[in-house]
Amino acid sequence: MRKFQFPHPLTLLVCCVLFGAALSYVLRAGEYDRRDDPATGRRVVVPGTYHEVPSRPVGPFETIVAIPKGLVDAASVVFFVFLVGGAFAVVDQTGALRRGVDWFVRRMDRRERVAIPVSCIVFAMGGALENLQEEIIPLVPVLLVLTRRLGFDALTAVAMSLGAAMLGASFSPINPFQVGIAQKLAELPLLSGGLYRVGFAVPALAVWIWGTMRYAARIRTEKSVQDADTGQEPLKLRQLLILLLVLVAFGLFVFGVLKYGWDFDQMAAVFFVMGIVAGLIGGLGIAGTTEAYVEGFKSMASAALLIGFARAIYVVLDQGKIVDTIVHGIFIPIANLPVALSALGMMVAHVIIHFPVPSVSGQAVLTIPILVPLSDLLGLSRQVTVLAYQYGAGLCEFLTPTNGAMMAILAAAGVRFENWLRFVVPLLFGIFGLGIISVIVAILIRL
Repeated sequence: MRKFQFPHPLTLLVCCVLFGAALSYVLRAGEYDRRDDPATGRRVVVPGTYHEVPSRPVGPFETIVAIPKGLVDAASVVFFVFLVGGAFAVVDQTGALRRGVDWFVRRMDRRERVAIPVSCIVFAMGGALENLQEEIIPLVPVLLVLTRRLGFDALTAVAMSLGAAMLGASFSPINPFQVGIAQKLAELPLLSGGLYRVGFAVPALAVWIWGTMRYAARIRTEKSVQDADTGQEPLKLRQLLILLLVLVAFGLFVFGVLKYGWDFDQMAAVFFVMGIVAGLIGGLGIAGTTEAYVEGFKSMASAALLIGFARAIYVVLDQGKIVDTIVHGIFIPIANLPVALSALGMMVAHVIIHFPVPSVSGQAVLTIPILVPLSDLLGLSRQVTVLAYQYGAGLCEFLTPTNGAMMAILAAAGVRFENWLRFVVPLLFGIFGLGIISVIVAILIRL
């Protein structure tokens, strides 16, 4: 019997689009009223206003049209991936990245396993600070070079970068695109409960690092002679300046996100300029820099398209007017549960909702205004309501194929989706258990 294999990511996402269209024929159409929220600058639902609307099943042609519409909706992210990917292709063409990786590998001689916890901590901080995900896509080639020369495989590269970043975001006390928006909507002070969240983030990250190191030790191979040989060349002054330029660009975009609320457009502009300057410093000239950008665009095409195809799933559900129906139907049973069970029910509900609503910020503006009055009625702390949202939506990021950034990174790294699930599911049982303990303890101490 032939062993079952997951389809190609694009095939899987198209199937999800078709399934979403089929649901529009089965579920009743409905929606909540919405209002502009001055605290978040977004449109949020008005609780208690759900009502049925005329059915709007999505036809076959509309379903196909949803794919280019998804690409348009995700345009900022798609073109961010292209421009930043092109910039890193320029940096790689100068040899700076590979020489920098070689320098790092030499410093890690006989201490290769140290690279995994260090990388996990760095990327987890990125996830905690600004929901780092799409920004990792252009870094995939560099991460693959690093892990290969350390003797690890591509899945290790994804685990110690994307996996750690998603974990950091899920337990973050400060992530402006997740807990920040949720706390504003719940009318809680920003950073409230921060130390409590950090107290559970540390053991969760420790579990993730342990699982990644355990997997890496099991599959570790010897470094190739060619890699060892190429690693002996020292960093040139030009290459050192380019690496410093990359660090400055990262620092600038983190500052812009936290200070001025920059989005993907501003970040893409920063890295686009970085790529041009790096090409000129590296001696590529205008023509060489342009050619490197074009090669970078080609290498990022598949990853960028996956993000747009993932967005098309939400487009279909939104056109069929069934997103609010799904949310309303999931939250109704929670109102009849005891306090502790209702909080855990919220976690499970957020896991389910994250499949049709893969944006954590979008999920917050859709669900938190509904859950806050419900939690007040049940006598449940609003902080607990936000925790349930964080853990449910955040940890579901590891699993859902509608997470375009994750699918793009897996595709760019050459990691099959089923292999990723095989690695991540056992770890998530333990990490999700920590989330459950966190919610229960928060109820007991009246956080």
